[in-house]
Amino acid sequence: MSEVASEATRLSVERVTELSDHDMAELCEATDAAIIEGGGFGWIEPQGRAALERHFRGALLVPERELFIARLDSLVVGSAQLVRPPRNNEAQAIGATLTHAYIAPYARGHGLARLMIQRAEERAAALGHRVLNLDVRETQETAIAVFEGLGYIRWGTHPAYARVRGQTVAGHYYYKLLEPGRGRTTGQLLGLGREGQ
Repeated sequence: MSEVASEATRLSVERVTELSDHDMAELCEATDAAIIEGGGFGWIEPQGRAALERHFRGALLVPERELFIARLDSLVVGSAQLVRPPRNNEAQAIGATLTHAYIAPYARGHGLARLMIQRAEERAAALGHRVLNLDVRETQETAIAVFEGLGYIRWGTHPAYARVRGQTVAGHYYYKLLEPGRGRTTGQLLGLGREGQ
């Protein structure tokens, strides 16, 4: 009788400033898979490697944008982008935006989406942001459940948020207060009572 050693699935999320050709190919494949499944990337039809590569290489060039990639057993299976306000927008420097967050359908169910969002939150807090904002189509029920499970608060709904395959789709807007590693809590800084946190 042979004994088979089973390794635990390895999950990781990293912030990247460049992508190898191999990682880019995996990222483009994961992105197209998420688009086909209806995932929240904004595109409705798969874009193919050339268009997606241009998008990701462009995102890496924007100073206010940071790219996070999720890996399942070293395979790139998803990404998210953290967008900071431009430097000339001091009034809104308190917040950042999480956008284009998805995990490919073939890599779901391992907790990678939660891990990726938490890493983006940690980075936003480390950069001094106290609020993380995001928006999502109402049809993305799994993503909504993940965001709400992580403590995001829905503050509004736009009834004509997107147009998908001939249908008008509503979108939900969320925020989450981020706590710094030390110092005053976000609620104290913003002058919010217990009910505002």
